[in-house]
Amino acid sequence: MTLKVASYNMRKAIGTDRRRSPERVLQVLREVDADIVALQEADRRFGQRAAVLTPHLLDEHSDWQPVALGMRASSMGWHGNAILVRKSARILDCEQLHLPALEPRGAVMADVAIGGTVVRVVGMHLDLSGLWRRRQAAAILSHIGASAQRMPTVMMGDLNEWTRAAGCLRDFGGDFRFADTGPSFHARRPIARLDRIMVSSEWRITACGVHHSAASRIASDHLPIWADLTLDA
Repeated sequence: MTLKVASYNMRKAIGTDRRRSPERVLQVLREVDADIVALQEADRRFGQRAAVLTPHLLDEHSDWQPVALGMRASSMGWHGNAILVRKSARILDCEQLHLPALEPRGAVMADVAIGGTVVRVVGMHLDLSGLWRRRQAAAILSHIGASAQRMPTVMMGDLNEWTRAAGCLRDFGGDFRFADTGPSFHARRPIARLDRIMVSSEWRITACGVHHSAASRIASDHLPIWADLTLDA
């Protein structure tokens, strides 16, 4: 089985030109064309936390369906974290992961039947504080480790980790391997690897990278990252 996954901090669809354009974000997602996408900052920050990519926009102009994670009727995610999967996939289970935090933070998890197997996907957006990032990583790893059912797992998101091999990266690296995607922030001059894709031992990473295009350099302050994964029989 082969699978393409991607992670994208879409910054509530506010581009580097300071314009909000959900259509532009959707254009970037279509360019990447991943089977599963973890989104960060997918909902508006204030009020009803309304989804930036509306149901109509996804239904009419994309091949993805959102995992039903929103705690509010108008939201798509949990603390801005959302997961999109192909419309042909079946969403078997999903949940919000409550994380220790100084500021509102969370992670989301979904079990998805796609391509003849079941995949566990975790999306996250971690804290700006290194101490709290490590606590959040420990909470995520503990939750996955306590699951009664083990399955091929992909974890993705904006880890906000500037160091190369310390902090929460070392914590996640004990059980997961990182896709060597490259720097994705800032979109106009990427120098930092804040966005990461991590996979369990069942996966082989056959290709990975950062998506550079005219649209992606302006749609958000982060570039999307992606990885092609193969699940051996």
